[in-house]
This record gives sequence, structure tokens and C-alpha cells, in this order.
Amino acid sequence: MTTGITVSGSRSAFVPNWPRRLAFIALGVYVVYAMSTLQVTWDRFVRGLAQGAKFLDRLWPPNFAADKMLLMSEGLLESVQIAILATAVGILFAIPIGLMAARNLAPPWVSWIGRVVIALCRSFHPMIVAILFVKAVGFGALAGILALIVSSIGFIAKLFAEAVEEMNMKQVEAVRATGASWLNVLIMGVVPQVLARFVGFSAYQLDSNLRNSTMVGIVGGGGIGATLFTAYQRFDYDFVMTILLAIIAIIMVSEVFSGWLRKVFQ
Repeated sequence: MTTGITVSGSRSAFVPNWPRRLAFIALGVYVVYAMSTLQVTWDRFVRGLAQGAKFLDRLWPPNFAADKMLLMSEGLLESVQIAILATAVGILFAIPIGLMAARNLAPPWVSWIGRVVIALCRSFHPMIVAILFVKAVGFGALAGILALIVSSIGFIAKLFAEAVEEMNMKQVEAVRATGASWLNVLIMGVVPQVLARFVGFSAYQLDSNLRNSTMVGIVGGGGIGATLFTAYQRFDYDFVMTILLAIIAIIMVSEVFSGWLRKVFQ
């Protein structure tokens, strides 16, 4: 084994790791090539800063007119409802799918089915899924809820399956040794070990769904995203700023609630 120290005791240079160096060089060359093909230039960036400054100037000050606030509050309420419903239903579906995908609990053919379902749910961005559901069920909150349910299943089921695979199987085997049924093994041997992490995953997914409910609304999935897109199309930029501030406030409140929820179940 190379230690980087000569026989005489004087320290010598470390042996260069040429595969790693070549990998970094190749990455740097590709970054330069990609920037050239995508027309990423410094001049465009500087011009973009000037245009961005003009846009920010048009956003301020926010518009807090009564009619605007009423319209915004209706959109925010719908977005919160979309996020909560999608998270709740997604959790209900994610639990059995996650258990199916856990290779230390399910037979190989069952775990493969579960992992295929998870992979399908994670294959597309929620906005793409929302577009598909908008075409299927029409504009409105239902399309947004269905899209975020698919996203929630993919995220929560994957992390839940990994948490189950990482748990201590000795506790599960001890419960099995008592002659307990599969459901009792799950309740007494599995749930106590993964409950805190599962609550953390669910709380994070609720945060994510609150943000994604804005995006799916832009493509017709209901919520505050539709209000934001309409205001932007009308060049009503001061109202756009009001909506953005409200979204930031909602996300911050959700972050505080999620942190409290994780502490309760730790």
C-alpha cells in the first residue's frame, strides 16, 4: 500500500490519481462545450441583469387592494387544499407500495413490482403529469390533486422502502418468533423503527406539494398558480409581487409546522 512517505522518512508527494483528474478534465471540457452549444455567453448574462432590474422595478410596490386580496386568498386556500389532499392520499398509497418495494420484507417478484411502480411515479415532473391530467379530467383542482398524488407516491414510497430496508431485522424476527401475524409484525416490529423517519418524509412532501401546487396551477391544475399566471399575462406585475410574497409566507409557515411535527414524533 502506498503511504506517500519514503524509506528515509522524508515526506514525498502523493501518488496522483489520474482517473479522477481525467474525469474532472473531461467534465470541464464538456461544460465549456455545452455552454457554447446552448449560447450561454457573458454578454447575454449582463443584458439579462439589466432586464431583470427593470422587471423587479415593475414588481414593486405590491398591490394590496381589497379585490386583489380576495382573489389571492381564494387561490391560496385552493392551493393549500390541493397540497393537503394530495399528500394525504399519496401517503395512503405510498405505504403499501413502499412495503412491497422493501426487499427485506417482500419476495423478490413483489419488490420488483413495487419498485417499478415507484420508478413510473418518479419518471416525470409534476407539471408534465398535471398536463396529462388536465387533458384527461379538464381544468381545475382535480387535475392538480391527481398530479401531486402521483408525485407523492413516488417520493414517499421510495424513501419509506429504503427506511424499511435499513431497519434492524432482529426486532422483526423477535416479534415473528412469538407467532404473531404479518400485520402484528408490521405494527410491533416495523412501525416503531421507521415511524419518525416516515413522518419526516411526509412533512417534507407536504412542503413540496405546497410549492408544486403553484406550478401545476400554471398549466391548469387550479390553485394560486392559475391566479399568478393570469396576473402575469395581464402585465399586472404589482399583483404578481403580492402573490409571490403570499406564497413565500405560506411556505415559511409550512416549514415551521413541519419542523414541529418532526420533533413531536422523534
